[in-house]
This record gives sequence, structure tokens and C-alpha cells, in this order.
Amino acid sequence: MKWLIAVLLLLLIGLQYRLWFSEGSLSHRAELQKQIERQKAENKKLRERNAVLAIEVEELKSGLEAIEERAREQMGMIKEGETFIMITPLTPSSENHEQ
Repeated sequence: MKWLIAVLLLLLIGLQYRLWFSEGSLSHRAELQKQIERQKAENKKLRERNAVLAIEVEELKSGLEAIEERAREQMGMIKEGETFIMITPLTPSSENHEQ
């Protein structure tokens, strides 16, 4: 009878160890839940970014206005017949020479 109690006690200790400390433990599960929540938040941000990019792609496919806008903003291009004027801020050294 003593050996049966000892075996049951060892089994109980083994199960408790697994519940609290091993890979399938409650703390491990809580950490995995946190990782899942972080991943869901990141996925949401990426889905929103993809939606914006999809809209932009459709605009670029559908008309020349979006292409023209990109060319002007990103590449500094101008239309034929336009005059490009660039206004630069004064630097501290150029202010001293003007006075």
C-alpha cells in the first residue's frame, strides 16, 4: 500500500511540475497569448498599409494624374512650358552678408 501512495504522489508531483514549469505550463500559455496579441496588432497595421497601397496602385493604373503627381513630387519633374522656381530658406551665413 505504501508503494501505491508513493507512486501516486510521484505522479501528482510530475503533473504539477508540468502544469507550472514545463513547456505546456500556464505561464507558457500566457506568454503565447501575449505573442498572439502582438502579432494580431502588427497584422492589423500591415492590412491597413496594404489597403492604402492597393488604392494607390489602382489610381496609378487608372489615370495619368496620379503618375504625374508622383513624377512631380518624387522626381522633381515639370511639364513642358512650365517654369520651375525654387525658394530656399536663408542660412545664418547668408543673413550676415545681406546686412
